[in-house]
Amino acid sequence: MPRMGELKIVTGTANPALAARICDHLGCKLTHSLVDKFSDGEIRVEMGDNVRGDDVYVVQSTCAPVNHNLMELCLMLDALKRASAGRVTAVVPYFGYARQDRKVVPRAPISAKLVADFITVAGVDRVLTIDLHSGQIQGFFNKPVDNLYAAQVLLEYIRKLGDNLIIVSPDAGGTERARAYAKRLGVGLAIVDKRREGPNKAHAMQLIGDVKGKIAVVLDDMIDTAGTMTEAGNMLAENGAEDVVACASHAVLSGPAVERLNNSAFSQIIVTDTIPLNAQALSSDKFKVISVGSLIAKAIHNIHSESSVSVLFS
Repeated sequence: MPRMGELKIVTGTANPALAARICDHLGCKLTHSLVDKFSDGEIRVEMGDNVRGDDVYVVQSTCAPVNHNLMELCLMLDALKRASAGRVTAVVPYFGYARQDRKVVPRAPISAKLVADFITVAGVDRVLTIDLHSGQIQGFFNKPVDNLYAAQVLLEYIRKLGDNLIIVSPDAGGTERARAYAKRLGVGLAIVDKRREGPNKAHAMQLIGDVKGKIAVVLDDMIDTAGTMTEAGNMLAENGAEDVVACASHAVLSGPAVERLNNSAFSQIIVTDTIPLNAQALSSDKFKVISVGSLIAKAIHNIHSESSVSVLFS
């Protein structure tokens, strides 16, 4: 591939604040673009600056409203290709539909694969994302995918919480992720084993590990309705944890999530800015937002300069 032209950053409407932080770290300005709607809800996209031959990065999380932001992303990719951009990279800090990555019941779609097809057909050359819900989604693309880890920025903050830490997985499925954090921090690991006794019946929960007198950090890739997270946090407090902290890469926070977290045993909820906090979360003093702007900026710089991205995974 010939060397790309000028590096340019374009943003959709999903998370313009993160795009601005990325530009600050890169020392550049956002490329002008128009993203608007017609009166019937159709999305209108137009690139305001010349991008011919350039290396363009579109920053757009497919968070709520998911379908709107996904369509906005695809239209921006198509506009850039038709404007003869040299290379177009979709920077999707939060990849929506990632939980629907396989068939769990008959006659169901594999939605994450279909979304990957949408983005590919729209004209993407490369995808940059953070903490995919499942790593196999990288294989849904026939294009290079860089799945960065928010641990690079979250670990620095977690270390400051104290010396008496223990990392906790809120369910058995997140054990591998929690173990990786515990290993990096050199601390212990605990697991909340949750089982449903039957349809519409309460969960039977069991704690594997000793959290008494420790600062328990409950770790997950996302907080959606916060049911699992708050149940785990309250259980840890009941089992003698000195303090209970929630930590997740993606603050989806749908439905009763913020209310549940505000009423939970958590003293603070640590999240990144892959998704902007909603108004209810912004009004809560429990939330602490750690920016992934510098991490994404480093990845963009390395991709543009044709240097290694894998150094960011170490």
